[in-house]
Amino acid sequence: MGPVQQIADSLESEIAGSAPGDRLPSEHALMRRFGATRTRVRRAIELLEARFLVRRAQGAGTFVNRRIDYLVSPEGAPSLHRTVERAGGVPRTFLIDAVEREAPADIAEFLDLDAGSPCTRLVRLAYIDDQIATCAEEWIAPGVLDNVDVSLRAIESLAEVLRGTRRDPVRAWSRVATDFAPADMAARLETRETTPTWCLETLTRDGAGGAALMFSRSWLRQDRVRVVIQFGER
Repeated sequence: MGPVQQIADSLESEIAGSAPGDRLPSEHALMRRFGATRTRVRRAIELLEARFLVRRAQGAGTFVNRRIDYLVSPEGAPSLHRTVERAGGVPRTFLIDAVEREAPADIAEFLDLDAGSPCTRLVRLAYIDDQIATCAEEWIAPGVLDNVDVSLRAIESLAEVLRGTRRDPVRAWSRVATDFAPADMAARLETRETTPTWCLETLTRDGAGGAALMFSRSWLRQDRVRVVIQFGER
């Protein structure tokens, strides 16, 4: 085992007992502690960063990172807030844009609409434990929600807003893949366009009547979230 790996392993053991957000010692401190060059210390930190165990902030230092498990299952509610809270995180979402637009052909098909039907398109940014985590584009079917922008400023969870209209939002279909976020989404996520993200697509229907309520396409930072797919019983 080389010295770089030894430094990384030692730091990993310490990180296991640290709280998310704890700051690692400076490079100079680690150089003195391990008797190593700056290059070896940096490579060790890069190994930890590649495994999402730490995150580096320009000019601020290196911090212990925590990813939450974003569970996608037939039984799980299609709700970012509930998913994050069940994983032990603290979610916050912010509405970036809300506008009526004609639904593209693929979105209209998911929502059982004719191509070009007017829908409400939302763009929302979400934080987990005060760290930017996801950005989503959501298409609301016609007649489902009025003044949704006003509702979301009072209640951040879109699923809860839907429940407030006596609907039962359920996950009818989902697909997840590793992909690159579009330039505008990557900028909002504060990542590079060449940085892979999770791309999660979900069709939400009303559990009571089966009507299509919304279609969402979310981009999730892989250093903040680990997507877990679960089906069936053990």
